[in-house]
Amino acid sequence: MCHGGPVPSSASPPEDWPAHPDRSLSLNRMGSFDWDLVTGLMHMDAAALEVFDTTADAYDGRPESLGPRVPAVEAARLDALVSSALKSGSESYGAYFRIRCRDGLPRWTHTQGRVLRDRDGRPYRIIGIVRDATEELSHSAERLGLDDERRRQTSVVESTTAALAHARTVKDVIDALGDAHGLERLGSMGMVMGLVEAGRIHLVAEGPEGSFVPGTRYTRIDEQYPMSEVVRSLQPRFLDSAEEFAADYPALWAKISAMRISAAAYLPLIAQARPIGAIGLLYQDKDGFTQDERNLLVALGSSIAQSLQRAMLLEQEHDLAEGLQQAMLPRRIPAVTGAEIAVRYRSARMGQDIGGDWYDVVSLPGGRVGAVIGDVQGHDTHAAAVMGQLRIVLRAYAAEGHAPATVIARASVFLHELDTDRFATCTYAEADLSTGVLQIVRAGHLDPLLRTRDGDCRRLPVEGGMPLGLSAEFGRLEYPVTTVELDPGETLLLCTDGLVEQPGADLDDGIRFLTDLVRNGSSDLQRLADRLCEVADDRGDDDMALLLLRRRDEDAPQAGGRFQQHVAPGDPEALVAARHMIGAAVRAWGARGRADEIELVADELIVNALMHTDGPAIVTLRVLTGPERRIRVEVEDRSSALPRRREAGDAGVSGRGLMLVDRLADCWGVEPRGSGKCVWCEFVMG
Repeated sequence: MCHGGPVPSSASPPEDWPAHPDRSLSLNRMGSFDWDLVTGLMHMDAAALEVFDTTADAYDGRPESLGPRVPAVEAARLDALVSSALKSGSESYGAYFRIRCRDGLPRWTHTQGRVLRDRDGRPYRIIGIVRDATEELSHSAERLGLDDERRRQTSVVESTTAALAHARTVKDVIDALGDAHGLERLGSMGMVMGLVEAGRIHLVAEGPEGSFVPGTRYTRIDEQYPMSEVVRSLQPRFLDSAEEFAADYPALWAKISAMRISAAAYLPLIAQARPIGAIGLLYQDKDGFTQDERNLLVALGSSIAQSLQRAMLLEQEHDLAEGLQQAMLPRRIPAVTGAEIAVRYRSARMGQDIGGDWYDVVSLPGGRVGAVIGDVQGHDTHAAAVMGQLRIVLRAYAAEGHAPATVIARASVFLHELDTDRFATCTYAEADLSTGVLQIVRAGHLDPLLRTRDGDCRRLPVEGGMPLGLSAEFGRLEYPVTTVELDPGETLLLCTDGLVEQPGADLDDGIRFLTDLVRNGSSDLQRLADRLCEVADDRGDDDMALLLLRRRDEDAPQAGGRFQQHVAPGDPEALVAARHMIGAAVRAWGARGRADEIELVADELIVNALMHTDGPAIVTLRVLTGPERRIRVEVEDRSSALPRRREAGDAGVSGRGLMLVDRLADCWGVEPRGSGKCVWCEFVMG
């Protein structure tokens, strides 16, 4: 009613504003107010201003101008009361609260307000009274035997304990105690706190600003300092006067006498029967401590110690989990010719919430590279351990030369066979940097993003399968492969959901937000990665892994390029991917005019090998240099039987393969290769 409220606007108050109360109010030492919620202005009559010990010249019609009269704690309580009445549909509210008079003395006040609402139930005005309730409450306290000071002290303990309940780190504890509200609750002008570390006391907090005493950052427990004494004795020490402080601790007093300290309380922080630190509260204009105040501070010390111990344990657990997580991630990212790569990992800030996110980069033969991003279910050390095993097997399967879909399927079987109930989401992208062909397999993970050379960014829709572990459990190990081309200067972005998810927000909104960040981010890959991590740090709710892979401009088409692909029998997806990659390779090597011919001939040779043999087909494309540049296509199989050119006939559906090869290629032939053969053909690059 007297601290916050609506911000004044340019709207005009209603015609009947302010209301004119009955004269009997002023005769009974009651003042009135009329608060227009639309403009934010609040009229107070002379009697109301007198209750607040405020003159008409000092009040400008805004509730905020009563701030010097109302302590912050009381103002917050009143604001909450009024807000609750406005939101709940109440017609009235009432409260007792304290104000601070101009002479510094407290005064109890009572207010009663009536909320006026329009036809739609929206509040637009509050009319009410204020009155001096000091005498009333004094009589009530005497009659009921209540001690206002004890109630206040109980409130201090409760409010401080509530503030400490949310502390998850030692810094959180220090902030809760050392900010202006914390010191105001304690009635203190400054605070020092030290933690016991290896037989010494490490000063971790001091205030007010500029009050640090040189030479006291680390002190021995056996030194003559008040914090050392309470740690040794496990007993609080109350210094009731400056003289007592100077007499008992002359060395320290000589350095802090300019702070005009009149009293101090030093409390041991004890957890599980051992001292973990000490806290000192410094006072000005205070004459000793009553027994009730001493009891209050001892209770506070116990509450602070419990919060501090909890925060220290959480930090230790988090450090342990983070250390395990970091040990499981690759120590370095290999240098990959033709690519620029940036990786980042950020752990969640909340307690032990860390675990399953990872990234990896695998160098593969033939100028190819595998990029992995994934997230094991859960946020604990077990998730980190599972992640480490899964990362290793994915790397091994990729390095063995398996196709991307096979890599993911085998990893799913491995996870299913582990003694764990965890599953994992993952995206594996294999890039041929000479051709720019990307093969992407997604197992329940987020779609990747693609940033173009001109800075635009879009989501890459990738058909996906079930998460790792679950696909093996339900027998659904078929993973479709999405093939796209990564042009020179373009960047692939893979990340885990910690970068896009926010509590209560839609995932698509988070992806759109990330897309805008990437679109407007730096063209420098490392700076872009740092900027995205800043966003993750601001949220801090989940761990996050990020991988950026950019195809370099200068390493685009290369003379003498080479491409190789295994095509397994009965795998139509692999055949489609091979066709796409062959066309992309030919275009990247500068033979765009013959790309369709080469793709058609290679497809015929692959299909023949799969139809007439019992094994896979291995297709290899190479650029031959010499007097004239040529592209050579080779398809190997395990059969030693030579191909035979046949006429297909009018209704034949086969027999045309070698005819196409003969007509479209500039030359072709067959070579024995160990237990099999290789059919080859060459095309002159125009």
